Formats: sequence, structure tokens, C-alpha cells
Amino acid sequence: MKFPLIFMVIPLFLLSLSLNAQDSILYSYQRNFMRASLSTKTGVLLDAATDDRASEFIGQLYEYALNFSLQNAEILRGDPDLLNLTVVAARGALHSAHVQSIATLWGIFTNFRDSQARIAALDALAVLGKGNIQVAENLNQFLANQNSLYRSGMDVDIPTVSACINALGALGEESSFPVLFAAITAGYPESVGAQAVIALESLPGDLKGNFTEVLRKNPPSEKLAVFRAAVSSSRMSGPEKGAFAQTALEIGMDEENLSTEYGSALTALCTLAVKTLTELKWAGADTTVLQYFYRVQGAYQENKTNRERDRLLEVIGCLSVLGSADAAQALSLQLGYLNSQFERAKKEGTFSENDEALVLGVIGALGGMEDKIAFDNLHYVAYLDYPERVKAAAREALNKLKW
Repeated sequence: MKFPLIFMVIPLFLLSLSLNAQDSILYSYQRNFMRASLSTKTGVLLDAATDDRASEFIGQLYEYALNFSLQNAEILRGDPDLLNLTVVAARGALHSAHVQSIATLWGIFTNFRDSQARIAALDALAVLGKGNIQVAENLNQFLANQNSLYRSGMDVDIPTVSACINALGALGEESSFPVLFAAITAGYPESVGAQAVIALESLPGDLKGNFTEVLRKNPPSEKLAVFRAAVSSSRMSGPEKGAFAQTALEIGMDEENLSTEYGSALTALCTLAVKTLTELKWAGADTTVLQYFYRVQGAYQENKTNRERDRLLEVIGCLSVLGSADAAQALSLQLGYLNSQFERAKKEGTFSENDEALVLGVIGALGGMEDKIAFDNLHYVAYLDYPERVKAAAREALNKLKW
């Protein structure tokens, strides 16, 4: 069916009228905006937002106002009226979803020094810039610079840094991982570090892989930080955390041999890894934990301090939880060694509270493992002149053994 040409022209004519009407509304508000004094320009924006037709033009009007602020930033940057106008226009661009304002908002952020104006621009960029890689890269660079400045002892605008971290979390680009992690370790106030952890968690991609990369390459103090972030992550599963803790223990042991400057940090990393493996009962790490057990055992023999004893007891507790046959054999042999040492120490009067605590720890671990391989060494405890509490613990452990 063919329609007369006039019926085809009418819709185009009506569309033209509609577009002209929109242009005239926008032009009218733009004219009012330019005629208004600086102190009343914000009022023009607020009035326009209540117009029934606002959805047709309001985003463009906010962009018009942002351009005005940007053009006058150099001479009026600190004027409270201009700052208020800028904040209202930036928030308006956000709420009107006017993505065409991204470049202008970035200009506002880089040209203004007022926290409120910059934060308003960041809040808008966090939403309007979603999927825009360049926006994320710009903010990555800004945060990287702030991290470096803060590490060097220089002042930075903490509220703006905080808003930038939140924006990067909202934008969700995996490329932001390094700078967000750097923010965690930069020494910012605790609340900012917590924000960085949350933002890091929101990023897509292989979170465990990114954490492991930091664990392998970064300095020991940052290894500790990434370990804490990883084991507290809500995105990583228990098995992922167990495997990560095992890797941390392996790295800590390897590098502890090579480093004297960072020895304490690496020891702390190993201690945290053992604690995590114990809590998770990560059986896959039994061979690694055994290696660490022999190392700590040797350290205790050289230096029988409370600290070394506690380290050894922690590893013994971990082996007990992991419950492998190799671990049971290692702890049974440890008890046999302690029994032989006790006889000589008793004669020499050198049996200490640390030694007793260690014997009790090994006996308790063997009872928890319930492996009959420990029978002979547990049974032998009764023939030695141990304190009664040690003998009672051995009897209790013997009763738990399975045959």
C-alpha cells in the first residue's frame, strides 16, 4: 500500500519541530545561565532540574555549566560560588548519565584543587567512565603518584585519594590491581587502606594469581601485606587460600636463607602461613610444613628461647592437624629424641620449662593424630622420671591411638 508523500513528510516535520523545541529549551536555560551572576548560576541549574522536560536537555546543560567552570578555573578556582556550581554540575552529570561529560569532568579534576570539586568529579567518573579504559588508566596514574608522594613523607589530599580508590573499585578494571595494592602498603590511615582492600576485591580477573605475583616479586614487608589481604579475601575459596598459604611458606623459607635484612618479616610470613594452614587444615601442604618443621626444630636446638619454642609448637600443631603418616612418624621420632634428651637433662638438672612444654606439645599432637606409630615412644614416657602431668598426657594420648 502506498501512502501519499504528504503523510511521509508530516512525521519528519513533527520530528524537526520536536528537536527545535528541545534546542530552544536548552538555549533558553543556557541564556539564563550566562546572564545570571556567579552566585545565582547554580540556581539556574537547580530550577532546570525541576522542569517537566528536564530529561530532554538537562545533561547538556550540566555539561555547559562544567565547561564554564573549567574555562574560568584559572582565575576563579578558589571562589566559593564557582566551587559550589562545579560540584552541583558534576553531580548533575552523574545523575543524568551524561557520558559526553567525561572529558570535561577529567578537566575539572585536574584543574581544581578543592577536595569537594575533585571528589564530585571522581564520583561522576566512577559511574560514567565504566568500561572506558582511558578513565581507569588516568586514575591509576593519579593514585600511583599519590602513593609515591605519601611514601616519601609528603602531604596528599586524603579525601581525594579515598575517592579515587573508590572510583577505581567501581570502574573495575584489572589494570588497577597494582596501584590499589600499593595504596594498601603506602601507610595511609587505616580507613583508606581498608577502602583499598575493598576496591581490590571488586576487581575482575584472577585474584589469587595477582596476589601470588606480588608474593613472589615484592619486598618482604609487602609480602606480609598481600598475605593478609589474600587470607581475608571474600572472593578466594578455602582451597585457594590453602594453596596460597603453602606458596607463602615455600617462598618464606627460600628467601629466609638469603636475607638477613628482612629476616624478621620473612619469619613472620612463615608464621602466618603456618597459622593459616592449621586453620584451613590444608593437607596438601604436609610436605612443605614438614620441611619447615625440621628447620624450626634446628633453630630451637641452637637457641632455646620462648620465641623459638612457640614457633616449634605452632608447626607441631599444624602437623597434627594435617594428619599425614609422614607427619605422625616425624613427631613420634621427635618424642623419642626428647625422651632420650630428658634422661641426660634430668641428671644434669638442665630440663627446663620450655623443654617440658615442648614434650607436652608433641604428646598432645600425637594423641590428636591417633596414629599407632607413636605407641612405643608414648609408652616409654611412663618409664622416665617426667612430671606426673607429662605422664598423664602420654596415657591419654595412648588411649586415643587406633589399631
